[in-house]
Amino acid sequence: MPLLSLTRRRIRPLFFLLLALLGSSAQAATPLSLWPTIPFIRGQDLCQFQEAYGKTRSELALEMTSQLKDLLDAGVKSGNALPILLAIDGLMDKNRGLASAGFGMDVTLEASLKAALDGLYRELNPKERKLLFLNPAPLLDLLRDLRTQKRQGSLDLQQLSKISGFAWGTYTYGPACRGDILVSIHIELSGGTSHSFQAQGRPETVMTSVAAQIFQYVQRTQFPSTVSMGKKLLTLVGAPGSPIGKAPSPTVAESTCSANRARLPLFEEYEFLSSLGDWNGGVSMGHRLWALADGHILAPDLRNPSPIRHPEDLNAKEIYFFCVK
Repeated sequence: MPLLSLTRRRIRPLFFLLLALLGSSAQAATPLSLWPTIPFIRGQDLCQFQEAYGKTRSELALEMTSQLKDLLDAGVKSGNALPILLAIDGLMDKNRGLASAGFGMDVTLEASLKAALDGLYRELNPKERKLLFLNPAPLLDLLRDLRTQKRQGSLDLQQLSKISGFAWGTYTYGPACRGDILVSIHIELSGGTSHSFQAQGRPETVMTSVAAQIFQYVQRTQFPSTVSMGKKLLTLVGAPGSPIGKAPSPTVAESTCSANRARLPLFEEYEFLSSLGDWNGGVSMGHRLWALADGHILAPDLRNPSPIRHPEDLNAKEIYFFCVK
């Protein structure tokens, strides 16, 4: 039976049971608590597919003819040239089969993803971690599974009620045939929503890119959201059509917020939100110019004598803004 069909038959009941049990649980809350095991399905080998269909028959025939000619020029007898080529091709297929045999790649990818995510959380150190891989089973059961080299797969309604979703993935060998793999990760939440992330690279590093995408999506400030600033609550509305908008002038940005029954942030609010940063409920100002009320612009890089400037002092072509209440 083909590996892909066998894997799907093994994983499909797990998915259906997870969806059925998760459907009865509460809507995903912050932080997201995901099932600790990430099942992977192996897809079409794009390396072999590219080799088979990346060239026309004429190009393949010319390549084979050229290889035969090189062997004959090297002194190989004509009767031995073709068997030698076929033997070399067979050895290449055998080595690729040995390299891709077994079920170890899914364990490697899962472990790499979790390690990369933990590395980002340690490096950026947000105040609140919004993504967790929850282990609802007792530690003794986890230790027994690890000692027998088993993956966590037991399903229990009481355990699953503690999680808000699960992740699963696919991987395939890249079309360049240079050791790359193409990986996709899909996060399914109990409310019915799903989010997908994809990257291509070497097996030992590809999950770093996927982890960065997941981290940015989960941890970045969502709009609308509310933060506490001193004794008041500030609601970040965003800009129409996108969280952060662009306008040709601060007047246009102010009118846009007014039309949305909101306003531009004050200077102190911009500064406070920037100090929180993108990963803690705020918005980093960076090196961009921001719209202020009454036709002014906030230039965070120009502190002397004041970061609050008139548009004619900057000749700005693009001004960023978002609305608050």
